[in-house]
Amino acid sequence: MDFAFDARTEELRARLLAFMDEYVYPAEAVAHEQRARLASPWDTPPVVEELKAEARRQGLWNLFLPDAEHGAGLTNLQYAPLAEITGRSPQLAPTATNCAAPDTGNMEVLAQFGDERQQKQWLGPLLNGEIRSAFAMTEPDVASSDATNITTRIERDGDEYVVTGRKWYISGAMNPDCKIFIVMGKTDPDGADIRRQQSMVLVPRDTPGVTVKRAMQVFGYEDHWHGGHAEVVFDHARVPVSNLIGEEGGGFAIAQARLGPGRIHHCMRLIGMAERAIELMCRRAVSRTAFGKALAQQGVVHNWIADARVAVEQLRLLVLKTAWMMDTVGNKGAHTEIQAIKIATPRTVVGILDRAIQLHGAGGVSQDFPLAELYAGARTLMLADGPDEVHQRSLARRELRTYLP
Repeated sequence: MDFAFDARTEELRARLLAFMDEYVYPAEAVAHEQRARLASPWDTPPVVEELKAEARRQGLWNLFLPDAEHGAGLTNLQYAPLAEITGRSPQLAPTATNCAAPDTGNMEVLAQFGDERQQKQWLGPLLNGEIRSAFAMTEPDVASSDATNITTRIERDGDEYVVTGRKWYISGAMNPDCKIFIVMGKTDPDGADIRRQQSMVLVPRDTPGVTVKRAMQVFGYEDHWHGGHAEVVFDHARVPVSNLIGEEGGGFAIAQARLGPGRIHHCMRLIGMAERAIELMCRRAVSRTAFGKALAQQGVVHNWIADARVAVEQLRLLVLKTAWMMDTVGNKGAHTEIQAIKIATPRTVVGILDRAIQLHGAGGVSQDFPLAELYAGARTLMLADGPDEVHQRSLARRELRTYLP
């Protein structure tokens, strides 16, 4: 395993770092000021569109897609250090480069499983950053960490599918630019194979029967930057049969294909969030005095910073190994490693952010620093894309398999 950056990665890293310094970090305060003046908190601040235009002009666009026809054609190993950089400003940088979830996963689904019409109608505008999207799977009434539990029905009626169900924490759905939902539901609830009961259909936001009811809060935050996390009701919403993605019964497999890259992308960005936290810790430590000496001279602060650096270096190596394995043996071959980073990365980054908040005192939990918002996002990722316990269960079973009679 050789994790040295190749020439293309080095070149893109240099350009992306310069873009962050010159455009993204200065735009953070501007975006907050503009958002306060918007008619709706879900509207996009004008500076975000300016960042998108500049990123596209510089060729820092759709970096996540390994398919060169639609994206940058980068491997997971090439994309990892770039996603880490964007993770340092998760509210702006992923969106600015058109590499923000949930659009990334939805674009991957459409690129891999969508037909020509679906790609033209929805993938094209998403690739161009003209619209946003949402992925509707999680439900409030069942344990959705087990996708076989979902109760939303997708019933065929002639040339249409009728979608009925209630979803929540549907990321991005509050954004008025969110024009399309990928909805997972059951087309064959009585099927013999519980993993062949589910299908995915495209449901335009303006379909009669689709109601975006409310924004769900996360630790008291409404995630305006990424279009919120909405409760959405599908009340006999009708769409053409041609809106089926792939085949009936293929929804579970598509979901698994979508989640592998999604999980590693989150972990890549989380490392960038941890690096931002370490930087803020160090700046705070050398600028503040308590009990007669700088915080940077306090032994406990030394421990926090040293432990954070060790943890980040360990995580980065594990994420890079996982990216390399996904490139060389595929997502299935890297299954154990994907689970390992999904368990380790959010948990560890939450700990680093917690120490950074502690070092900032009251400022750490305020809106004057990004730490509290970063903490909420990192902690949420211990649940998103499958809670830690589900991955621990699966990984442990794999480890035990060798020893069982």
